[in-house]
Amino acid sequence: MTAPTLPTAPAAPARDRPATPRPDTAVGAPAARRRALRAHLGTLVGTAVLAVLLWRLGTGALLDGLRRIDGPAVLAALGIGLVTTVFSAWRWALVARGLRIRLPLAAAVADYYRALFLNAALPGGVLGDVHRAVRHGRSAGDLGRGVRAVVLERAAGQVALAGAGAAVLLTMPSPVLAEARRIAPPAALALLGALAVVLALRPNRAPVRRGRALRAVLGEARAGLLSRRSLPGVALSSVVVLAGHLTLFVLAARVAGSTASVAALTPLAVLALLAMGLPLNVGGWGPREGVTAWAFGAAGLGADTGLGVAVVYGVLGLAASLPGAVVLVVRRPGARYARSPSEPSEPSESLEPSEASEAVTVAAVSSAKCSPKESARLASSSFPFSADPSEGRPMTPESV
Repeated sequence: MTAPTLPTAPAAPARDRPATPRPDTAVGAPAARRRALRAHLGTLVGTAVLAVLLWRLGTGALLDGLRRIDGPAVLAALGIGLVTTVFSAWRWALVARGLRIRLPLAAAVADYYRALFLNAALPGGVLGDVHRAVRHGRSAGDLGRGVRAVVLERAAGQVALAGAGAAVLLTMPSPVLAEARRIAPPAALALLGALAVVLALRPNRAPVRRGRALRAVLGEARAGLLSRRSLPGVALSSVVVLAGHLTLFVLAARVAGSTASVAALTPLAVLALLAMGLPLNVGGWGPREGVTAWAFGAAGLGADTGLGVAVVYGVLGLAASLPGAVVLVVRRPGARYARSPSEPSEPSESLEPSEASEAVTVAAVSSAKCSPKESARLASSSFPFSADPSEGRPMTPESV
């Protein structure tokens, strides 16, 4: 006599089973919150700097600087902006070519103008660069290389600014001349020591995968910036762009009523440009105004005048980027660059500016997960990038 068998409950359909959270999603949520917190913190710091300046110095200098801006000043800013934008776009195209991604100069100029306008109009000051990086990468069929091309292009500009700034601040009279000369030798020794330690420990301690990634990054940096085809153009364009920014600062000083010589204004302009690189601003406003007001006050030129110069510089910089607003309106959000016939067909999408800050992290993760075979296949294909727009589907950060 056999024991009766108990009926078993049918297995729940797969769609009714509780979904197990993905490990990468659980890990990525705190990182996304930290990135959002840093972005909001930068905006708050920039707003606080502006509030303190207006509280201490009043609104007189700000309003007086705005009243002094006239048509000739705006036209001059547009001319300077045209020169700096064209050379910046040329530098970007050279770096992209070094990474084996085609980028026509006309398309690069249009995208660069749009990025400048978005940087000036949106908080953070980098969303325009994120937009052009993701758009170019997706249009070229290699998101990782598109992002790295923009990162290397921006790094080249920052290196040029840091080198010229160090030379100016160490040789020309400025409020930080004595402090810069005191800090420069130990800072240089510390940098050399840190580099020696890294080189000594890297062969023994660095994991194989990390070492390969580091070699790949250094190889792309050499190809994009330091090769014989790229280095002369990158250096020349960086010098011209930096000279354009300094010229715009001198123009802003003249419009604001400052009669200081160009030699006296140059180190102050370098300090202002270095402050603009801090990620603690609201569309570029905040640290620039604070540092410029302090530098002018320390140089005996008046903190009020410094605040007025910074405000005029910000307005003229926004005016110089206004062609980017035209590009933003004329070029459809779904527009993409046509691929070469040898490139596999794939829907190309564009990034909305409001979603750019989240997409840059997704782009970095996507590039890190790209297999060597896939990168080699994309690198060996013919140039997949041209300036012919066509319709596409709007892109969300999840689709990156």
